[in-house]
Amino acid sequence: MKPPTEWTVRLFHLGLLRGASLLVPAQQRSEWWREWHAELWHVRQACAPAGNVSRGGMREVTAFCLGAFQDALCLKRQCRERVRPLAAFQGSPAQCVLFLAAVLAASYSIALLLPGVRSERSLLQHPVSPGLVLIRDADVNSDSAATISFRHYRAWARQRQQYFDGFAFYRVSPEFAGWYSAAAGSQQNSAWAVAHASGNLFALLGLPVQFRQPEGERGDMPGAILSEGVWKREFGANPHIAGSVVRLGERKVRIAGVAPDGSWGLPGRVDAWMLEPDSAMVLDHAGYVVAHLTALGEAEMWGQRVAITVFNANRTEDDLLGVSLDEGVPQPWSVYLFAVLLAFLALPAITSVSLGEYSVCSQRPTLWRRLRRWSLLSTKIGLLLPIVYFVSLDLAFGCTTFDPARAVYIQLVSSFSMCLFGLGWALRDQRQRCPVCLRRVAHPAQVGQASRTFLAWNGTELMCMGGHTLLHVPGLPTSWFSTQRWLYLDTSWEFLFSAPGSGVKTELVSGLSAH
Repeated sequence: MKPPTEWTVRLFHLGLLRGASLLVPAQQRSEWWREWHAELWHVRQACAPAGNVSRGGMREVTAFCLGAFQDALCLKRQCRERVRPLAAFQGSPAQCVLFLAAVLAASYSIALLLPGVRSERSLLQHPVSPGLVLIRDADVNSDSAATISFRHYRAWARQRQQYFDGFAFYRVSPEFAGWYSAAAGSQQNSAWAVAHASGNLFALLGLPVQFRQPEGERGDMPGAILSEGVWKREFGANPHIAGSVVRLGERKVRIAGVAPDGSWGLPGRVDAWMLEPDSAMVLDHAGYVVAHLTALGEAEMWGQRVAITVFNANRTEDDLLGVSLDEGVPQPWSVYLFAVLLAFLALPAITSVSLGEYSVCSQRPTLWRRLRRWSLLSTKIGLLLPIVYFVSLDLAFGCTTFDPARAVYIQLVSSFSMCLFGLGWALRDQRQRCPVCLRRVAHPAQVGQASRTFLAWNGTELMCMGGHTLLHVPGLPTSWFSTQRWLYLDTSWEFLFSAPGSGVKTELVSGLSAH
Protein backbone atom coordinates (compact mmCIF):
# COMPACT_ATOMS: atom_id res chain seq x y z
CA MET A 1 0.00 0.00 0.00
CA LYS A 2 1.59 3.30 -1.15
CA PRO A 3 1.64 6.32 1.18
CA PRO A 4 -1.27 8.77 0.75
CA THR A 5 1.16 11.56 -0.13
CA GLU A 6 2.48 9.68 -3.17
CA TRP A 7 -1.05 9.03 -4.42
CA THR A 8 -1.92 12.71 -4.00
CA VAL A 9 1.12 13.80 -6.01
CA ARG A 10 0.35 11.28 -8.77
CA LEU A 11 -3.25 12.51 -9.03
CA PHE A 12 -1.97 16.08 -9.17
CA HIS A 13 0.34 15.24 -12.10
CA LEU A 14 -2.44 13.43 -13.95
CA GLY A 15 -4.71 16.42 -13.39
CA LEU A 16 -2.10 18.71 -14.96
CA LEU A 17 -1.86 16.49 -18.05
CA ARG A 18 -5.64 16.25 -18.30
CA GLY A 19 -5.93 20.03 -18.11
CA ALA A 20 -3.29 20.46 -20.81
CA SER A 21 -5.09 17.96 -23.05
CA LEU A 22 -8.13 20.24 -23.11
CA LEU A 23 -6.06 22.76 -25.10
CA VAL A 24 -5.25 20.19 -27.81
CA PRO A 25 -7.59 20.03 -30.84
CA ALA A 26 -10.24 17.34 -30.41
CA GLN A 27 -9.09 15.23 -33.35
CA GLN A 28 -5.59 14.89 -31.87
CA ARG A 29 -6.45 14.82 -28.17
CA SER A 30 -6.58 11.05 -27.62
CA GLU A 31 -3.26 10.39 -29.32
CA TRP A 32 -1.65 13.30 -27.52
CA TRP A 33 -2.91 11.98 -24.15
CA ARG A 34 -1.53 8.49 -24.76
CA GLU A 35 1.91 9.84 -25.69
CA TRP A 36 2.20 12.17 -22.72
CA HIS A 37 0.76 9.65 -20.30
CA ALA A 38 3.38 7.12 -21.43
CA GLU A 39 6.14 9.71 -21.17
CA LEU A 40 4.94 10.59 -17.65
CA TRP A 41 5.41 6.94 -16.58
CA HIS A 42 9.03 6.98 -17.84
CA VAL A 43 9.73 10.29 -16.11
CA ARG A 44 8.35 8.91 -12.83
CA GLN A 45 10.50 5.82 -13.07
CA ALA A 46 13.59 7.94 -13.66
CA CYS A 47 12.97 10.78 -11.19
CA ALA A 48 10.59 9.41 -8.55
CA PRO A 49 10.45 5.58 -8.51
CA ALA A 50 7.90 3.90 -6.29
CA GLY A 51 8.92 3.87 -2.64
CA ASN A 52 11.64 6.48 -3.20
CA VAL A 53 9.77 9.80 -3.38
CA SER A 54 11.98 12.86 -2.96
CA ARG A 55 11.19 16.54 -3.11
CA GLY A 56 13.64 17.14 -6.00
CA GLY A 57 12.19 14.28 -8.04
CA MET A 58 8.66 15.60 -7.55
CA ARG A 59 9.74 19.04 -8.81
CA GLU A 60 11.18 17.50 -12.00
CA VAL A 61 8.00 15.52 -12.66
CA THR A 62 5.90 18.64 -12.02
CA ALA A 63 8.06 20.67 -14.43
CA PHE A 64 7.56 17.94 -17.05
CA CYS A 65 3.78 18.15 -16.63
CA LEU A 66 3.82 21.94 -16.89
CA GLY A 67 5.77 21.63 -20.15
CA ALA A 68 2.75 19.78 -21.55
CA PHE A 69 0.87 23.10 -21.58
CA GLN A 70 3.48 24.66 -23.88
CA ASP A 71 3.33 21.68 -26.20
CA ALA A 72 -0.48 21.79 -26.27
CA LEU A 73 -0.53 25.51 -27.06
CA CYS A 74 2.06 25.08 -29.81
CA LEU A 75 0.08 22.22 -31.34
CA LYS A 76 -3.10 24.26 -31.18
CA ARG A 77 -1.41 27.23 -32.85
CA GLN A 78 0.06 25.10 -35.63
CA CYS A 79 -3.28 23.44 -36.22
CA ARG A 80 -4.97 26.84 -36.61
CA GLU A 81 -2.38 28.02 -39.11
CA ARG A 82 -2.62 24.75 -41.01
CA VAL A 83 -6.39 24.87 -41.41
CA ARG A 84 -6.60 28.61 -42.04
CA PRO A 85 -8.00 28.84 -45.59
CA LEU A 86 -6.44 32.23 -46.45
CA ALA A 87 -2.95 31.57 -45.10
CA ALA A 88 -1.48 30.97 -48.56
CA PHE A 89 -3.46 33.94 -49.91
CA GLN A 90 -1.78 36.53 -47.69
CA GLY A 91 0.91 38.54 -49.45
CA SER A 92 0.08 37.01 -52.84
CA PRO A 93 -0.52 39.02 -56.04
CA ALA A 94 -4.17 37.94 -56.02
CA GLN A 95 -4.68 39.57 -52.62
CA CYS A 96 -3.25 42.87 -53.87
CA VAL A 97 -5.34 42.83 -57.06
CA LEU A 98 -8.54 41.91 -55.22
CA PHE A 99 -7.95 44.65 -52.67
CA LEU A 100 -7.59 47.27 -55.41
CA ALA A 101 -10.65 45.88 -57.19
CA ALA A 102 -12.66 46.16 -53.97
CA VAL A 103 -11.58 49.80 -53.51
CA LEU A 104 -12.51 50.52 -57.14
CA ALA A 105 -15.94 48.95 -56.69
CA ALA A 106 -16.51 50.95 -53.49
CA SER A 107 -15.50 54.28 -55.06
CA TYR A 108 -17.64 53.62 -58.12
CA SER A 109 -20.62 52.66 -55.96
CA ILE A 110 -20.26 55.86 -53.93
CA ALA A 111 -20.14 57.85 -57.19
CA LEU A 112 -23.41 56.22 -58.24
CA LEU A 113 -25.06 56.96 -54.91
CA LEU A 114 -24.04 60.64 -54.61
CA PRO A 115 -26.55 62.79 -56.52
CA GLY A 116 -24.01 65.50 -57.27
CA VAL A 117 -21.54 63.10 -58.86
CA ARG A 118 -24.25 61.28 -60.75
CA SER A 119 -25.64 64.49 -62.18
CA GLU A 120 -22.19 65.83 -63.07
CA ARG A 121 -21.33 62.73 -65.07
CA SER A 122 -24.68 62.69 -66.85
CA LEU A 123 -24.97 66.41 -67.57
CA LEU A 124 -21.44 66.78 -68.94
CA GLN A 125 -22.01 64.03 -71.47
CA HIS A 126 -23.55 66.77 -73.63
CA PRO A 127 -20.97 69.54 -74.13
CA VAL A 128 -22.01 72.78 -75.79
CA SER A 129 -21.64 73.19 -79.52
CA PRO A 130 -18.36 74.64 -80.84
CA GLY A 131 -18.26 77.89 -82.74
CA LEU A 132 -20.37 79.95 -80.33
CA VAL A 133 -19.77 83.69 -80.07
CA LEU A 134 -21.05 86.22 -77.54
CA ILE A 135 -21.87 89.54 -79.26
CA ARG A 136 -21.61 92.78 -77.26
CA ASP A 137 -21.06 96.48 -77.79
CA ALA A 138 -17.44 97.18 -78.70
CA ASP A 139 -17.44 100.42 -76.67
CA VAL A 140 -18.01 98.51 -73.42
CA ASN A 141 -14.90 96.96 -71.93
CA SER A 142 -16.64 94.34 -69.78
CA ASP A 143 -17.73 91.03 -71.32
CA SER A 144 -20.27 90.53 -68.55
CA ALA A 145 -22.21 93.73 -69.24
CA ALA A 146 -25.61 93.49 -70.96
CA THR A 147 -25.39 95.84 -73.99
CA ILE A 148 -27.77 94.52 -76.68
CA SER A 149 -31.51 95.19 -76.55
CA PHE A 150 -34.05 92.67 -77.73
CA ARG A 151 -35.16 95.13 -80.43
CA HIS A 152 -31.70 95.06 -82.04
CA TYR A 153 -31.45 91.30 -81.63
CA ARG A 154 -34.74 90.75 -83.45
CA ALA A 155 -33.66 93.02 -86.27
CA TRP A 156 -30.43 91.06 -86.76
CA ALA A 157 -32.08 87.69 -86.50
CA ARG A 158 -34.50 88.56 -89.30
CA GLN A 159 -31.74 89.59 -91.69
CA ARG A 160 -29.88 87.20 -93.96
CA GLN A 161 -26.48 86.41 -92.41
CA GLN A 162 -23.25 85.31 -94.05
CA TYR A 163 -21.12 84.47 -91.00
CA PHE A 164 -23.85 83.31 -88.57
CA ASP A 165 -26.54 80.67 -88.91
CA GLY A 166 -28.34 81.20 -85.60
CA PHE A 167 -28.98 83.79 -82.89
CA ALA A 168 -30.32 83.55 -79.34
CA PHE A 169 -31.08 86.21 -76.76
CA TYR A 170 -31.38 86.28 -72.98
CA ARG A 171 -31.54 88.89 -70.23
CA VAL A 172 -31.00 88.43 -66.49
CA SER A 173 -33.19 90.05 -63.85
CA PRO A 174 -33.40 89.52 -60.05
CA GLU A 175 -36.63 87.91 -58.89
CA PHE A 176 -37.99 86.55 -55.64
CA ALA A 177 -38.45 82.75 -55.60
CA GLY A 178 -40.57 80.71 -53.21
CA TRP A 179 -41.31 76.99 -52.98
CA TYR A 180 -42.43 74.38 -50.50
CA SER A 181 -39.68 72.06 -49.24
CA ALA A 182 -40.88 68.60 -48.26
CA ALA A 183 -37.58 67.87 -46.50
CA ALA A 184 -37.79 70.98 -44.30
CA GLY A 185 -41.58 70.85 -44.06
CA SER A 186 -41.94 74.59 -44.60
CA GLN A 187 -42.02 77.30 -47.23
CA GLN A 188 -38.59 78.32 -48.55
CA ASN A 189 -37.74 81.73 -50.02
CA SER A 190 -34.68 82.96 -51.87
CA ALA A 191 -33.56 85.67 -54.30
CA TRP A 192 -32.69 84.25 -57.72
CA ALA A 193 -31.17 85.69 -60.86
CA VAL A 194 -33.64 84.60 -63.56
CA ALA A 195 -32.66 84.60 -67.22
CA HIS A 196 -35.50 85.22 -69.70
CA ALA A 197 -34.24 83.62 -72.90
CA SER A 198 -35.51 83.05 -76.39
CA GLY A 199 -36.88 79.58 -77.02
CA ASN A 200 -33.99 78.52 -79.25
CA LEU A 201 -31.17 79.24 -76.75
CA PHE A 202 -30.55 75.68 -75.54
CA ALA A 203 -30.93 74.27 -79.03
CA LEU A 204 -28.30 76.75 -80.23
CA LEU A 205 -25.99 75.72 -77.39
CA GLY A 206 -26.45 72.07 -78.34
CA LEU A 207 -27.82 71.06 -74.94
CA PRO A 208 -30.51 68.36 -74.69
CA VAL A 209 -33.17 70.84 -73.57
CA GLN A 210 -35.91 72.24 -75.78
CA PHE A 211 -38.60 74.82 -75.15
CA ARG A 212 -41.88 73.06 -74.50
CA GLN A 213 -45.03 74.25 -72.87
CA PRO A 214 -45.20 71.89 -69.83
CA GLU A 215 -48.41 70.14 -69.02
CA GLY A 216 -49.35 71.56 -65.62
CA GLU A 217 -52.37 72.18 -63.56
CA ARG A 218 -53.04 75.24 -65.72
CA GLY A 219 -52.37 75.39 -69.41
CA ASP A 220 -50.69 78.80 -69.17
CA MET A 221 -48.13 77.80 -66.50
CA PRO A 222 -44.67 78.42 -68.00
CA GLY A 223 -41.68 76.15 -67.54
CA ALA A 224 -38.38 76.97 -65.83
CA ILE A 225 -35.05 75.23 -66.06
CA LEU A 226 -32.91 75.36 -62.94
CA SER A 227 -29.18 75.91 -63.01
CA GLU A 228 -27.09 73.11 -61.64
CA GLY A 229 -25.85 75.28 -58.76
CA VAL A 230 -29.34 76.12 -57.50
CA TRP A 231 -30.46 72.53 -57.99
CA LYS A 232 -27.66 71.35 -55.72
CA ARG A 233 -27.81 74.20 -53.21
CA GLU A 234 -31.53 74.71 -52.77
CA PHE A 235 -32.96 71.29 -53.66
CA GLY A 236 -30.14 68.96 -52.57
CA ALA A 237 -29.66 67.61 -56.13
CA ASN A 238 -33.05 65.93 -56.01
CA PRO A 239 -33.28 63.77 -59.16
CA HIS A 240 -37.11 64.00 -59.09
CA ILE A 241 -37.28 67.80 -59.12
CA ALA A 242 -38.90 67.96 -62.57
CA GLY A 243 -42.59 68.85 -62.31
CA SER A 244 -42.33 70.79 -59.05
CA VAL A 245 -43.97 74.20 -58.87
CA VAL A 246 -41.97 77.32 -57.91
CA ARG A 247 -43.24 80.88 -57.57
CA LEU A 248 -41.07 83.45 -59.38
CA GLY A 249 -42.20 86.94 -58.62
CA GLU A 250 -45.96 87.08 -59.11
CA ARG A 251 -46.40 83.94 -61.21
CA LYS A 252 -46.05 80.23 -60.76
CA VAL A 253 -43.73 78.17 -62.98
CA ARG A 254 -43.16 74.48 -63.28
CA ILE A 255 -39.61 73.11 -63.20
CA ALA A 256 -38.91 71.39 -66.52
CA GLY A 257 -35.34 70.25 -65.93
CA VAL A 258 -31.79 71.11 -64.87
CA ALA A 259 -29.08 72.67 -67.02
CA PRO A 260 -25.35 72.21 -66.30
CA ASP A 261 -23.28 75.11 -65.00
CA GLY A 262 -19.79 76.25 -65.81
CA SER A 263 -19.30 74.64 -69.22
CA TRP A 264 -20.90 77.40 -71.33
CA GLY A 265 -18.84 80.50 -70.63
CA LEU A 266 -21.99 82.67 -70.75
CA PRO A 267 -21.84 85.89 -68.71
CA GLY A 268 -24.19 86.46 -65.80
CA ARG A 269 -24.69 84.18 -62.83
CA VAL A 270 -28.03 82.59 -63.63
CA ASP A 271 -30.09 80.58 -61.13
CA ALA A 272 -33.04 79.72 -63.37
CA TRP A 273 -33.81 79.90 -67.08
CA MET A 274 -37.18 80.86 -68.52
CA LEU A 275 -37.56 79.97 -72.20
CA GLU A 276 -40.13 82.36 -73.57
CA PRO A 277 -41.54 83.17 -77.00
CA ASP A 278 -40.40 86.36 -78.67
CA SER A 279 -43.80 87.94 -78.06
CA ALA A 280 -43.19 87.84 -74.27
CA MET A 281 -39.86 89.69 -74.45
CA VAL A 282 -39.49 93.35 -73.51
CA LEU A 283 -38.09 95.19 -76.52
CA ASP A 284 -35.96 97.79 -74.73
CA HIS A 285 -34.41 95.65 -72.00
CA ALA A 286 -30.70 95.01 -72.57
CA GLY A 287 -29.36 91.51 -72.57
CA TYR A 288 -26.90 89.16 -74.21
CA VAL A 289 -26.79 87.79 -77.73
CA VAL A 290 -25.27 84.40 -78.55
CA ALA A 291 -24.55 83.52 -82.18
CA HIS A 292 -23.32 80.38 -83.92
CA LEU A 293 -20.68 80.72 -86.62
CA THR A 294 -20.94 79.19 -90.04
CA ALA A 295 -17.94 77.55 -91.71
CA LEU A 296 -17.10 80.86 -93.34
CA GLY A 297 -17.47 82.65 -90.00
CA GLU A 298 -15.11 80.20 -88.26
CA ALA A 299 -12.54 80.81 -90.99
CA GLU A 300 -12.72 84.56 -90.32
CA MET A 301 -12.43 84.03 -86.56
CA TRP A 302 -8.64 84.25 -86.21
CA GLY A 303 -8.53 84.64 -82.43
CA GLN A 304 -10.80 84.71 -79.42
CA ARG A 305 -12.22 88.13 -80.42
CA VAL A 306 -13.35 89.59 -83.71
CA ALA A 307 -14.72 93.01 -84.66
CA ILE A 308 -18.23 93.07 -86.15
CA THR A 309 -19.97 95.93 -87.95
CA VAL A 310 -23.75 95.75 -88.41
CA PHE A 311 -26.61 98.03 -89.39
CA ASN A 312 -29.25 98.64 -86.77
CA ALA A 313 -32.94 99.35 -87.26
CA ASN A 314 -32.15 103.00 -88.16
CA ARG A 315 -29.75 101.86 -90.92
CA THR A 316 -26.77 103.23 -89.02
CA GLU A 317 -23.62 101.29 -88.27
CA ASP A 318 -22.94 99.72 -84.87
CA ASP A 319 -19.50 98.54 -83.81
CA LEU A 320 -19.78 95.21 -82.03
CA LEU A 321 -17.35 92.65 -80.70
CA GLY A 322 -17.63 88.87 -80.94
CA VAL A 323 -16.08 86.89 -78.06
CA SER A 324 -15.58 83.15 -78.47
CA LEU A 325 -17.28 80.91 -75.87
CA ASP A 326 -15.28 77.79 -76.61
CA GLU A 327 -13.09 78.28 -73.53
CA GLY A 328 -15.14 77.43 -70.42
CA VAL A 329 -14.67 75.52 -67.19
CA PRO A 330 -12.80 72.30 -68.04
CA GLN A 331 -14.64 69.03 -67.79
CA PRO A 332 -13.76 66.51 -65.04
CA TRP A 333 -12.17 64.10 -67.50
CA SER A 334 -9.79 66.80 -68.82
CA VAL A 335 -8.85 67.84 -65.28
CA TYR A 336 -8.20 64.21 -64.37
CA LEU A 337 -5.95 63.56 -67.39
CA PHE A 338 -3.94 66.71 -66.65
CA ALA A 339 -3.48 65.68 -63.00
CA VAL A 340 -2.36 62.17 -64.01
CA LEU A 341 0.20 63.61 -66.43
CA LEU A 342 1.60 65.87 -63.70
CA ALA A 343 1.75 62.91 -61.27
CA PHE A 344 3.76 60.79 -63.71
CA LEU A 345 6.18 63.66 -64.28
CA ALA A 346 6.62 64.27 -60.54
CA LEU A 347 6.93 60.59 -59.59
CA PRO A 348 10.77 60.37 -59.91
CA ALA A 349 11.05 63.21 -57.37
CA ILE A 350 9.50 61.20 -54.50
CA THR A 351 10.62 57.62 -55.18
CA SER A 352 12.95 55.55 -57.29
CA VAL A 353 11.40 54.12 -60.44
CA SER A 354 13.84 51.16 -60.46
CA LEU A 355 12.61 47.71 -59.49
CA GLY A 356 16.03 46.61 -58.24
CA GLU A 357 19.17 44.96 -59.59
CA TYR A 358 20.14 41.31 -59.84
CA SER A 359 23.28 39.84 -58.37
CA VAL A 360 26.07 39.22 -60.86
CA CYS A 361 26.47 35.63 -59.75
CA SER A 362 22.77 34.82 -60.04
CA GLN A 363 20.79 33.77 -63.05
CA ARG A 364 18.68 36.35 -64.79
CA PRO A 365 14.90 35.84 -64.61
CA THR A 366 13.28 34.20 -67.58
CA LEU A 367 11.18 36.08 -70.09
CA TRP A 368 7.98 34.55 -68.70
CA ARG A 369 8.82 35.69 -65.17
CA ARG A 370 9.61 39.20 -66.36
CA LEU A 371 6.31 39.35 -68.26
CA ARG A 372 4.41 38.22 -65.13
CA ARG A 373 6.14 40.82 -63.03
CA TRP A 374 5.43 43.67 -65.44
CA SER A 375 1.85 42.45 -65.89
CA LEU A 376 1.26 42.68 -62.14
CA LEU A 377 2.62 46.23 -62.06
CA SER A 378 0.47 47.21 -65.05
CA THR A 379 -2.60 45.68 -63.40
CA LYS A 380 -2.03 47.64 -60.19
CA ILE A 381 -1.61 50.91 -62.08
CA GLY A 382 -4.60 50.07 -64.28
CA LEU A 383 -6.80 49.63 -61.20
CA LEU A 384 -5.29 52.59 -59.39
CA LEU A 385 -6.07 55.16 -62.12
CA PRO A 386 -9.87 54.63 -62.17
CA ILE A 387 -9.85 54.59 -58.36
CA VAL A 388 -8.26 58.04 -58.41
CA TYR A 389 -10.83 59.24 -60.96
CA PHE A 390 -13.91 58.13 -59.06
CA VAL A 391 -12.58 59.18 -55.63
CA SER A 392 -11.72 62.63 -56.98
CA LEU A 393 -15.25 62.91 -58.39
CA ASP A 394 -16.66 61.92 -54.99
CA LEU A 395 -14.60 64.60 -53.25
CA ALA A 396 -15.20 67.35 -55.81
CA PHE A 397 -18.89 66.88 -56.57
CA GLY A 398 -20.15 64.96 -53.56
CA CYS A 399 -20.92 68.20 -51.73
CA THR A 400 -23.75 69.90 -53.57
CA THR A 401 -22.85 73.39 -52.27
CA PHE A 402 -19.56 73.63 -54.21
CA ASP A 403 -19.60 75.84 -57.29
CA PRO A 404 -18.05 74.45 -60.52
CA ALA A 405 -14.82 76.48 -60.20
CA ARG A 406 -14.12 75.23 -56.68
CA ALA A 407 -14.98 71.67 -57.67
CA VAL A 408 -12.39 71.83 -60.46
CA TYR A 409 -9.65 72.83 -58.01
CA ILE A 410 -10.67 70.11 -55.56
CA GLN A 411 -10.59 67.49 -58.27
CA LEU A 412 -7.23 68.70 -59.59
CA VAL A 413 -5.51 68.66 -56.19
CA SER A 414 -7.06 65.36 -55.06
CA SER A 415 -6.35 63.61 -58.37
CA PHE A 416 -2.73 64.74 -58.41
CA SER A 417 -2.10 63.81 -54.77
CA MET A 418 -3.76 60.39 -54.90
CA CYS A 419 -2.19 59.50 -58.23
CA LEU A 420 1.30 60.59 -57.16
CA PHE A 421 1.33 58.73 -53.84
CA GLY A 422 -0.60 55.81 -55.31
CA LEU A 423 2.00 55.30 -58.02
CA GLY A 424 4.73 55.56 -55.38
CA TRP A 425 3.00 52.82 -53.36
CA ALA A 426 2.65 50.61 -56.44
CA LEU A 427 6.39 50.85 -57.15
CA ARG A 428 7.38 50.23 -53.52
CA ASP A 429 5.07 47.22 -53.35
CA GLN A 430 6.50 45.88 -56.61
CA ARG A 431 10.08 46.25 -55.36
CA GLN A 432 9.28 43.98 -52.39
CA ARG A 433 7.79 41.15 -54.44
CA CYS A 434 9.85 38.10 -55.33
CA PRO A 435 10.60 38.03 -59.09
CA VAL A 436 9.81 34.28 -59.13
CA CYS A 437 6.53 33.86 -57.21
CA LEU A 438 5.52 37.58 -56.91
CA ARG A 439 4.81 37.18 -53.19
CA ARG A 440 5.98 39.87 -50.78
CA VAL A 441 9.26 39.17 -49.03
CA ALA A 442 9.16 39.12 -45.24
CA HIS A 443 11.20 38.71 -42.03
CA PRO A 444 13.52 41.73 -42.31
CA ALA A 445 16.89 41.35 -40.57
CA GLN A 446 19.65 43.91 -40.11
CA VAL A 447 22.98 42.80 -41.58
CA GLY A 448 26.33 44.46 -41.04
CA GLN A 449 27.33 47.56 -39.13
CA ALA A 450 26.69 51.17 -40.07
CA SER A 451 30.29 52.07 -39.22
CA ARG A 452 31.56 49.65 -41.90
CA THR A 453 29.27 50.82 -44.72
CA PHE A 454 32.14 51.53 -47.14
CA LEU A 455 34.02 48.33 -46.25
CA ALA A 456 31.27 45.70 -46.07
CA TRP A 457 27.60 45.22 -46.83
CA ASN A 458 25.23 47.02 -44.45
CA GLY A 459 21.48 47.09 -44.72
CA THR A 460 18.29 45.03 -44.45
CA GLU A 461 17.85 41.48 -45.72
CA LEU A 462 14.40 40.10 -46.52
CA MET A 463 13.53 36.55 -47.56
CA CYS A 464 10.98 35.12 -49.96
CA MET A 465 8.72 32.73 -48.05
CA GLY A 466 8.87 30.33 -50.97
CA GLY A 467 12.66 30.03 -50.70
CA HIS A 468 13.34 31.60 -54.10
CA THR A 469 15.23 34.82 -53.39
CA LEU A 470 16.83 37.12 -50.86
CA LEU A 471 16.36 40.89 -51.09
CA HIS A 472 19.24 43.10 -49.95
CA VAL A 473 18.34 46.75 -49.30
CA PRO A 474 21.31 48.99 -48.51
CA GLY A 475 21.06 51.02 -45.33
CA LEU A 476 23.09 53.83 -46.90
CA PRO A 477 23.29 53.92 -50.73
CA THR A 478 26.87 54.00 -51.98
CA SER A 479 28.50 54.08 -55.39
CA TRP A 480 28.91 50.30 -55.39
CA PHE A 481 25.54 49.48 -53.77
CA SER A 482 23.07 52.23 -54.60
CA THR A 483 19.81 50.30 -54.95
CA GLN A 484 18.27 47.08 -53.71
CA ARG A 485 19.60 43.80 -55.06
CA TRP A 486 17.96 40.41 -55.60
CA LEU A 487 19.91 37.20 -54.85
CA TYR A 488 18.54 33.89 -56.10
CA LEU A 489 18.70 30.85 -53.80
CA ASP A 490 19.65 27.47 -55.21
CA THR A 491 17.82 24.19 -54.53
CA SER A 492 19.86 23.44 -51.41
CA TRP A 493 17.62 25.87 -49.51
CA GLU A 494 14.39 23.99 -50.27
CA PHE A 495 14.51 21.77 -47.18
CA LEU A 496 14.07 24.84 -44.97
CA PHE A 497 10.70 25.72 -46.51
CA SER A 498 7.53 23.69 -46.17
CA ALA A 499 4.07 24.27 -47.58
CA PRO A 500 2.69 27.80 -47.43
CA GLY A 501 0.98 28.67 -44.19
CA SER A 502 2.69 26.09 -41.95
CA GLY A 503 4.12 27.14 -38.64
CA VAL A 504 7.37 25.13 -39.09
CA LYS A 505 8.52 27.28 -41.96
CA THR A 506 7.83 30.50 -40.07
CA GLU A 507 9.83 29.39 -37.05
CA LEU A 508 12.80 28.27 -39.15
CA VAL A 509 12.94 31.47 -41.17
CA SER A 510 12.57 33.57 -38.03
CA GLY A 511 15.49 31.76 -36.50
CA LEU A 512 17.61 32.27 -39.61
CA SER A 513 16.77 35.98 -39.79
CA ALA A 514 17.58 36.48 -36.11
CA HIS A 515 20.88 34.73 -36.61
